[in-house]
Amino acid sequence: MDNLLEAHSVSKSFGNFKALNNVSIAVPKGSIFGLLGPNGAGKTTLIRIINQITIPDTGHVLLDGEPLKRHHIQNIGYLPEERGLYKSMKVGEQALYLAQLKGMDKAVAKKRLLDWFERLEIGDWWNKKIQELSKGMAQKIQFVVTVLHEPKLLIFDEPFSGFDPINANIIKDQILRLRDEGATVIFSTHRMESVEELCDHIALIHKSNKVLDGNLNAIKREYKTNTFEIGINAKNPTELQKTLSEKFIVSPAEFKSLNNELKLNIKLSEKETANQLLSYLTTQGELSHFVEVIPSANDIFIQTVKNN
Repeated sequence: MDNLLEAHSVSKSFGNFKALNNVSIAVPKGSIFGLLGPNGAGKTTLIRIINQITIPDTGHVLLDGEPLKRHHIQNIGYLPEERGLYKSMKVGEQALYLAQLKGMDKAVAKKRLLDWFERLEIGDWWNKKIQELSKGMAQKIQFVVTVLHEPKLLIFDEPFSGFDPINANIIKDQILRLRDEGATVIFSTHRMESVEELCDHIALIHKSNKVLDGNLNAIKREYKTNTFEIGINAKNPTELQKTLSEKFIVSPAEFKSLNNELKLNIKLSEKETANQLLSYLTTQGELSHFVEVIPSANDIFIQTVKNN
């Protein structure tokens, strides 16, 4: 798969503080790439370098195979975590102004804005001032302004901040639609459930170093432990748990259920298979729950940060 953006051995220091240390990432075209890490890890510094707000001390960035230059800013849409709309300007007037700063023709910009306002059901906001809007409403305007010029690369830093669940889903659907129409997205967030829903690839930065990256499903396969979460109704659950503990590595499981069954996590050895476990359990009682434990993005995030 071709990459739209590549960062090669990028380092950046501010005085004695090393914000990025020899960080490399590759963002495939048409993907949603999760840029993850704890606060202060270096994510924002890397985003600012991609946006040419600051320059790296060493290393370089390529956009669509070309060394990053000033004119490439027209191919990037950036939604920062700290929003920057002029509160006293009217919504439509400000959106048109910002679109023209991106090089858009005013008539084309107005047509696209009206389309977006209709899509997000905000058409009656055109003559409102930003200061009259809630944080979530202003967030929608900033989102539209970010994507309006149809850039190749979209960078969203905590895009769901300020949204209620309904509007967060609306924006999520629009991000997926933009991806499907050919945009490439870098997505920085602390909301791991959003990473699960949206991201194809991830990179995790911790203490200025990249400590993990790759396809999210491939990473999950590497982190899984051949463990199965089971719920079983047995005549003598205490005896069954004792027997299972002699055969396998067993620990209590926690999952929501309407029944009062025995709930366990069972870890198999490399020689044992899920089919063998399933066949055995069906002889011991009524099996109500049998699921392989796949590590979530949140689990991987916490484990990797702790290990590093």
